[in-house]
Amino acid sequence: MDIIADILLVAGALGAGLYCLVLGRRLNRFNDLEKGVGGAVAVLSAQVDDLTKTLSAAQATAAASAKSLTELTRRAEDMSRRLELQMASLHDIPDRPMAAPPKAESKAPAPPPLQDAAGPMFTRHRTAGAA
Repeated sequence: MDIIADILLVAGALGAGLYCLVLGRRLNRFNDLEKGVGGAVAVLSAQVDDLTKTLSAAQATAAASAKSLTELTRRAEDMSRRLELQMASLHDIPDRPMAAPPKAESKAPAPPPLQDAAGPMFTRHRTAGAA
């Protein structure tokens, strides 16, 4: 009876050892960095790092754009106020022109004519080869 118990005990130990060997190989393939889940986790981790960097850059760009847009909006509001003030000041101008003050006669001589009225102002010269 002891011999049968020892044989069963050795068979159980060999079975457990074989089971551990198969399980260890499967676990190594599962954690393989090129084909298994370990590779997928490594790739996803690298992608998360890249996305984090891209998100940081996008946030910085958005903050700069918001600051620029705020400054442009402030300048546009200032210009709008100035234009409204100018438009309001145009209402103060009368519709009809005011009467011009009388001119005092001056004894200044009349200016000489700029050119002789008898001659042409412009002349055209034809070249010998032109028709």
